Amino acid sequence: MNNYILIAMILALLIPVYEAWQDDDIWQKMLAFASIATKTSIMMLLISVLRDDWSIGVVAVIILSVGNAGLMLLANLIKRLNEV
Repeated sequence: MNNYILIAMILALLIPVYEAWQDDDIWQKMLAFASIATKTSIMMLLISVLRDDWSIGVVAVIILSVGNAGLMLLANLIKRLNEV
């Protein structure tokens, strides 16, 4: 049962990958990459619970809390560069 949940999560991960590949707008690509990071860390949390390995879970929580901050800084930088 847990393997089916993991396969469904991987299939849901492919949706933003397809969206980023299809669209040329930089903001749509950044949104897709943020979605990929969030979904990947949720998958890591599921795997850490299934394997009872909390070190993987700690890394997933760090990715969830800090991972998208770098992406937002990059979006701000690109926005400022386009204004110049």
